[in-house]
This record gives sequence, C-alpha cells and structure tokens, in this order.
Amino acid sequence: MIGVEVRTGDRVSTGQVLVLLESMKMEVPVEAPFDGVVVAIDVTPGGSIETGTAMLSLRPLRPGEEGQTRAGAASPPRQEQPRSTYIDWLARRRLLDDESRPEVVAARRAEGGCTARENIAALLDDGSFTEYGGFAVAAQRSRRSLDDLQRNTPADGLITGTGTVHAHSADDPERRRVAVMAYDYTVLAGTQGMVNHRKSDRLLELAHRHHWPLVLWAEGGGGRPGDVDWPGVAGLDCTTFARLAGLSGQVPLVGIVKGRCFAGNAALLGCCDVIIATDDASIGLGGPAMIEGGGLGRVAADEVGPVAVQAPNGVIDIRVRDEAAAALMARQYLGYFQGPVAEVESGGAAASLRLALPENRNALYDVRTILHTVFDAGSVLELRRDFGVGLVTALARLQGHAVAVVASHVHHLGGALDAPACDKFARFMQLADAHGLPLITFVDTPGFMVGPASEKTAMVRHAARLFVTAAALRVPVASVVLRRGYGLGAMALTAGHFHAPVASCAWPSGEFGAMGLEGAVKLGFRKELDAAARDGGESAREALFQQLLKQSIERGQALNMASHLEIDDVIDPADTRAWLDRVMRSARARALPPRRGFVDPW
Repeated sequence: MIGVEVRTGDRVSTGQVLVLLESMKMEVPVEAPFDGVVVAIDVTPGGSIETGTAMLSLRPLRPGEEGQTRAGAASPPRQEQPRSTYIDWLARRRLLDDESRPEVVAARRAEGGCTARENIAALLDDGSFTEYGGFAVAAQRSRRSLDDLQRNTPADGLITGTGTVHAHSADDPERRRVAVMAYDYTVLAGTQGMVNHRKSDRLLELAHRHHWPLVLWAEGGGGRPGDVDWPGVAGLDCTTFARLAGLSGQVPLVGIVKGRCFAGNAALLGCCDVIIATDDASIGLGGPAMIEGGGLGRVAADEVGPVAVQAPNGVIDIRVRDEAAAALMARQYLGYFQGPVAEVESGGAAASLRLALPENRNALYDVRTILHTVFDAGSVLELRRDFGVGLVTALARLQGHAVAVVASHVHHLGGALDAPACDKFARFMQLADAHGLPLITFVDTPGFMVGPASEKTAMVRHAARLFVTAAALRVPVASVVLRRGYGLGAMALTAGHFHAPVASCAWPSGEFGAMGLEGAVKLGFRKELDAAARDGGESAREALFQQLLKQSIERGQALNMASHLEIDDVIDPADTRAWLDRVMRSARARALPPRRGFVDPW
C-alpha cells in the first residue's frame, strides 16, 4: 500500500480517491463508490494487502448531509500544467519545424526555393502526412554535441513519411496513399548519411510491402563523409539503392529535383519512372569535388548537368519553372495510376479533326493539336518532350480512364524513327505495361531512319527494341494511322504489325506501303525510268515517275488497304475519340496476364 488519502469522519464524494495501492509497479487508486462518511480505516500505509482484506468502512450520507463533504477531503484538482516529459517532447518536436531555423529558411527563400516540408505539404492532401523517423540526427555524436545535432541536423537531412493524394475524390482514401522521401538541402546540403539511409530503407520496405507509389525529392550532394559514428569502412553494403530500384515496375516512382543533385542522390533519381526538374536543376553522377578529385578539371556546380543538357538527352521527363509547379505536376502524374475519374468532355470539337491534316500529303501539321482534341480536356501530360522529338509520348485520359499515348511528330525527320525516338518509345511501352495503362498510337511515319549516319548510332539495336518490347506487352493497344504507314517503322508503331493491336484503323488520308512510296517507285521501276530518260530525256523520266507514283498512292490508299483486311477500319476523323473509347471499353474487360521477361536488344 502506498497511502491512505482520507481520515476517519471525512465526508467523501463519489469517485474520490480513498486509498492508493501499488500492483506490478503501477499505482492503483481505490475510489469511493458513493457519497458517504468514512467510519473506520483498517490499513496502514507501507503494508501489504491480501485479497479479501478490508481497507476502510464507508457509510452512505444520511438525509441532510448531502453537499456537506469537507472541503479538505476532496480529491486533489487535476493538474493544469503538463508533465515535464511532455514539455521536453514539445521542445524537441519544435526543432523539426521550419520556424526553428529562421535564418536557414530565409536563405532558402532568397534562392527562390521552398523547404522540404513545404514541398511535401504541397504534394499531399492537407493534414494527411505521417512522418517516420523525424527525431533522427546525423551520425556525428562523437564529434558534435547532441544539442548541436538536434538543432542543426533535424531528421538527419531526410524527411520520410506517407500521405494521400486526391483522397477527397476516392471511395477508398487509403488507395491514394503514397510514400514520400525529401532530402533537405538546408541540412548538410541534402547529403546521404548513415542514419537517413536507415530511414529511407524503412520507408522503401513499407512501400514494397503495401504497394505505395513513391515520390522522391532528390536535391543533394550524395554520400556524406562527415558521419563517423559507425563501424564500417566504405559503406558499400548500403541497401537503399537496390531497395528503390526493386520498386521499379511495381509502383509508380516519381523523382523531383531542384538545384543540385549529384552522386548517390542522382543515382536514386535515375531509378524513378519519371523525373521532374526545375529550370535551375543540375544533375550528375558526380559533383564538382568528385570531378576535380578524378583529375577531370574544375567545373561549376551549375555546369555539371544543366537542364539544357539533361532534357534533350532524355534524363528529364518534365521540365517546370519551380518547386510549386513540380508538386502540382507530380500530383497530376500520380492521378493517372489511381483509377478512373468522372467523365469529362474532349479537349476540342471533334469535327475539327476532319481539317487537321493539310491537303498536301507532304505538308507539316501539329499532332499535339490532334491529341488535345481527342482526349479529355486538360488531361494530356507529355513526357520527354525535348528528347526523341520525332515522337510525342504522353499520359492522357479517355472518358476518364488513363491511357498511354504515342504519336508521330512529322516536324522532326518527317516522323521517321531515329535512335532516340526508338529508345523513348521502348521505355514508354515498358512504363505503360508495368502499370497497366492501355497504349494508343497515332501513326504518320516514313519508317526507320536509314543511312550511314544513322547506322553509326547502332540503329539496328535501337529499332529492334521496339519489336522485342512490344512482343512482351500485356496491355491492349489501339492504333490510328493518320497519314503515312510505311514499312517496318509503321509496324513498330502498331506493336509489331497491323494486326497486333486490339483494333487498327486509318483516317481517309492514310496511305500505306512497304516503304516510302516515292522511294518504292524509284527502286522498283528503275529500268523503266532509265529507259524513259534515254528515249525522251529527264522530262519523260519525271512524267513517268509521277504517273507511277500516282498509281502507288491509289493502291496504298486507306480504303484499298482496308479492303484487303490489312487494317480493321477506315473511320471519320471526327469519330476518333468515340472509336477509341469503344475499343478500349472492350479491351478493359480482359485481365492482364503475368509479365514475362525478355532481353532488351540495346
């Protein structure tokens, strides 16, 4: 027994503590079961109480005694001040907030940047963030005071946790949960430390277990040599990189970078499905110190891998102005993998598609206008716009359902497929297939790029990627030939051949051939053309050439192609959206088979 809280003769109220006992190291109060008067006390503080022992006697109040309990006998009032442990926690917790580092935050603002916590807040639904490992500090306790580390290395420079995106519009909000990792450039330059590797591994394991998409803010300088509180040598048994790479193809992976992103941070970034970068980003597998240390000269940080280099070479998928725009873009991207949304109108008048192509069969036009007209308004999100520019690759929605879209862009090489375009398309097919997005292609191509210059780019391998990748596709494909469907290139754009898609069609402007029609005439009728030149000169050759070309164009017209069942239909351009919707609705009813492996030719 710990103590007796009342005396004989005290009047007590219901619930008032009478006796305090100790059981299993815990204080157990014995409370008054009714208003009454203490008649006798039968126990002494400090002694032991056996089961069944009487501790005190209590009689009910008699008439007229109600409300007369002795003021001093009342239970002590509830404490108004919080416990010391709570006060300690609150002070420690406040060190994680941006407000605790006003000078650092002001410097970040002066550079035009947001804090890591602001970026996470901009991505996630309000109030949905649950943090993991916020109280971590850098592994430098042997060289710095704990107070110093708590104040200057909050969360060990990496904020990790989960939250939701677009949960307000979902029947099951937990299906909209995502994992987030944000390196904090204001803490040790966003470097990777021993403790924050443990944090990232914990989150990545959870993302794998629960199938959460991942968003990574990767700004930072890679490995941190200043961490000394660990028994290793080089840290090459670190599992973070393999864990993140293991999520590829399992869940959507989004990488975001502002400013400088080097070494290990860049390696993690490169594992992501899509990379969103601000205009001031510089990305490289080695920063200035590593470059100089390797004897490669001195390079300014912003010159290592600027956007002007990394966008055209395919590293960057989406280029944005600033971090706020990056967060909005990431929210939009994640939405394509969260199921259908309410149906919306198309982006333009369907009838306008009848005039989308010029009468001149060799004239340029903007295929992006066609895409924005066919698909849901505001839903087209283009990826890698500055790389492989002979193709447009985009995510979009068709009657609320997410799809992957590929379209020939005739402004570059007339729509011919060069090595960058092949690589762009092959990887995009892998992205669509991994996450179950149906593929829709719009074809207008003279075929693969050929010639000695093209072969120097290993074109044979790059072109083969399209056939090998398409042969392993599980998602349904639908193809629309807008104008030219020539040769192997057109076959590659229709998942391997014209009967590989669930359905293939052409606009009336479609024309087809085993190769470009002009080239086919010159090659196939060389003897006749040479004979005409000998007999009547170059004018006779040209007249015969135009005659033969006209015949080839007529033979290759879409209606003739359909009459031989080489394509499934010729449609009114104004019916493109409706035709694709019908095809996709029928294809969505089929469950996807298991994925199979293949050897990438490149």
